[in-house]
Amino acid sequence: MKLAIAQINCTLGDLAGNSARILEAAERAQAQSASLLLTPELSLCGYPPEDLLLRDGFYAACDEALQQLACAAPAGMTLVVGHPHQVGELRFNAASVLRDGQIIATYHKRELPNHSVFDEVRYFTPGHASCVFEHEGLRIGLNICADIWEPEAAQRARGAGAQLLLVLNASPYHLDKQAARHAVVRARVRETGTPVVYANLLGGQDELVFDGDSFVMDARGELTHQLAAFEETVGLVEVVHGQPVPGQLQPPLTTEASVYQALCLGVRDYIDKNRFPGVLLGLSGGIDSALTLAVAVDALGADRVRAVMMPSPYTAQISLDDAREMAQILGVRYDELDIQPTFAAFESTLAPLFVGRAADTTEENLQARIRGTLLMALSNKTGALVLVTSNKSEMTVGYSTLYGDMAGGFAVLKDVSKTLVYRLSNYRNSLGYVIPERIITRPPSAELRPDQTDQDSLPPYDDLDGIMAAYVERNLSIPDIVALGYAEADVRRVVRLVRINEYKRRQSPVGVRITDRSFGKDWRYPITARYQDDF
Repeated sequence: MKLAIAQINCTLGDLAGNSARILEAAERAQAQSASLLLTPELSLCGYPPEDLLLRDGFYAACDEALQQLACAAPAGMTLVVGHPHQVGELRFNAASVLRDGQIIATYHKRELPNHSVFDEVRYFTPGHASCVFEHEGLRIGLNICADIWEPEAAQRARGAGAQLLLVLNASPYHLDKQAARHAVVRARVRETGTPVVYANLLGGQDELVFDGDSFVMDARGELTHQLAAFEETVGLVEVVHGQPVPGQLQPPLTTEASVYQALCLGVRDYIDKNRFPGVLLGLSGGIDSALTLAVAVDALGADRVRAVMMPSPYTAQISLDDAREMAQILGVRYDELDIQPTFAAFESTLAPLFVGRAADTTEENLQARIRGTLLMALSNKTGALVLVTSNKSEMTVGYSTLYGDMAGGFAVLKDVSKTLVYRLSNYRNSLGYVIPERIITRPPSAELRPDQTDQDSLPPYDDLDGIMAAYVERNLSIPDIVALGYAEADVRRVVRLVRINEYKRRQSPVGVRITDRSFGKDWRYPITARYQDDF
């Protein structure tokens, strides 16, 4: 028997488009002698539908699309399709088996995740029954995503006679996620002695990126197939006597390569699925905007990207030179808008109200807000989306300006630490020189006052990012972080900045999630709270 894994990029709510993608994959699979097609979790509607799942009409539309898909499927093909399913007042995350124009079986997901970015308990009822169907003499069981992370669903399928387990997944990417998936599936295989075919969704959905990375394990827990990450594909698996025959194994990506591809896919799908004609961004001559520009061009093409340099009285000539060079290398439209006259006008207007008050961050923020206003004006006029260039380190401690460098529609580096920004920049240059070396090597600066560098206001980025990872991503206490070797004063300073800048983060745009604790669905801290992390 041959089966196929449809590692496809679904668009949430596009029932007709997703059905067409599934049918195309089925036709490709059949042309290569496969008779069974496995699709990802909720492949019919896309994942996660969130509060669309509270609307009865959404289920009715999905039911109709599923029936149409069953009728349109190629003769002789069996399709396993993920979809939402309503039975009376109960709502389920389901997978149905389609064959010869009929729905021959339906499975309801048992384990409903309610952590991190997952909120399925809000929408679905857990299923209880196993689902095993016969195909070409082989008894095949179904699990859906989180089912495989706990022992019971797989064991129940095995108890019901399953000789092969198909798992539909919408497992979002984050660093080191694939190793965790392999470990969990290997544990289930060893417990049940049942081979597993793991089909994962591909594509960007708001802040989430689904990396594909579908795979197959035999009854010994050995990897027999590994599909490419971040690529839409149909993978073929031959099964003989219930065991998958070893096939193609794509090598794993490096950390930098996987993050960079996740950023590109997140940008591409956010822009394309929301039908923006292109993007624009403020190019400062610094490393964050340089990396953002490189990602944007790789994701969309140079003809859909526009860079705008907006020098102030404190912009260094080398920043102008480096911005011009990078724009030329990448071939994007590049404009320079001098904000000095506008800045002077603001200062003049505010001067009577600022009498007796020394210049401070107010004047620095004015420059950032002028830039944000200009970018948003260009966005309104052209329809292009503004990409925000702030990184996670800055978002952690509030080293950014509301309605200034935070103004925009999508924050590419929102979950990327500053130290990782440097690694990604060097990685991108290893593929082809696009970021001028001086941008990478010079000390980072917001250039909002004379001779300014980031380290005037922040701990060294190596320390800041280490403290951030410990406190934000690992939930360690202040004493535990100090025990890692960081200065207590720096730890308390960073923790205080995290606490008092929640109001800023709450107003930032969505951005690509690449860790398992991003400032989005993963992070739900109150703005108004008196609790302090002293222990």
